[in-house]
Amino acid sequence: MTPLGVQLNSLAEAIIEPAPLLETTLSKLTAVDAFNRPIPADLPTPYVEIDEERLMRNLQTMQERADRAGVGLRPHIKTHKNLAIAQRQLGLGAIGVTASKPEEALVFVEGGVSSVTIAYPIIRSASVDRLVASAKARQTELLFIVANESGIEAIGAAAQRHGVKLGVFLKIDVGLGRVGVKPQSSAAIQLAKRIACDPHLTFTGLLSHAGHSYGSKTIEQLTGIANKEAQELLELAGKLKKACIDVPQISVGATPTCLGAAIPEGITEIRPGNYAFLDRTALRLGIASADDLSLSVIATVVAHNDHHFIVDAGSKTLSSDLGAHGSGGSGFGVAVNVNDATQTWEVERLSEEHGFVRFCDAPPPIGGRVRIFPNHSCAVVAQFDRVTLRQLDGRPNTLSTDARGRQT
Repeated sequence: MTPLGVQLNSLAEAIIEPAPLLETTLSKLTAVDAFNRPIPADLPTPYVEIDEERLMRNLQTMQERADRAGVGLRPHIKTHKNLAIAQRQLGLGAIGVTASKPEEALVFVEGGVSSVTIAYPIIRSASVDRLVASAKARQTELLFIVANESGIEAIGAAAQRHGVKLGVFLKIDVGLGRVGVKPQSSAAIQLAKRIACDPHLTFTGLLSHAGHSYGSKTIEQLTGIANKEAQELLELAGKLKKACIDVPQISVGATPTCLGAAIPEGITEIRPGNYAFLDRTALRLGIASADDLSLSVIATVVAHNDHHFIVDAGSKTLSSDLGAHGSGGSGFGVAVNVNDATQTWEVERLSEEHGFVRFCDAPPPIGGRVRIFPNHSCAVVAQFDRVTLRQLDGRPNTLSTDARGRQT
């Protein structure tokens, strides 16, 4: 891991330059055939198809970026909620996984993952009882986040009750405005001291999520967000060290900053999730090409009207998400003719079980199928008990969405 004591004035020299990125959007199709995929399996629609070749390419790309930067990769599994995919990430070199809710994390603890971060604020001690007991029995490392006194008290009480010592990050708000203390706030130092002094807790370091990077308009703006995040965390780490508080880790996580920007020196860990599948939001941001998208939804045309053809994938399939954190694109996905990738349309609006796809010339026939690349792949996977992996040999394989519905 890179030492945390890097001088801030050397930050610019210490970053690793990202590979050139190709932007592909519906209005600017630089390579229409990049949407092309083999004919999907003849399964009841709508269903989620994951392309194994592209999935593995995405997993390897992020692991290589982490390795080159000398940081640990702890992918967020809320994207896929799948033990088999998590095992592939770990097999490539990931140091553990990140989960959201305690019950979601429990699936991966019981599935054999040796280190799990719960990147969600815990305010009720009882909410982690099952998780802590299971982790203790399996000798699994558990790491939590806190942003207030209530969280420290809750996690400390759980640790004491189960006779364990739990690692705790201080969550820092670097601009999203969701959960966390401001890096310049005196509360940040006071909370860090409170964690470090608790006999049942270990202060693990600083953790942030630059989710506002999903609203970036340019790669330059995205890079600015990533660098500002790192600078604020490193400055706070310096203040904590002056207060005799060791800061073992600095953990950041958002696919746009981890994939589209350089990883600054001083960061010890990254926690992207969406990178495994990517989606139309990644296209809009310019951090991926259409050829990188490993997840799509296969849907059937069920009706025509004067302006739209109707598919059997509505909001209960594609979700109503316009992008992570409401970052906002137009429509609800790119629909591609499964027989001719030069035919692309936008999913213009949704009802619960129907998608309205506007056409100008001739629509695909009723009974024909389209492949939809959604706005937000994480939200789509959460709608399905199982997904279909199109394996390297072309055969479909069903994967369970192991942690689906684990909302508490």
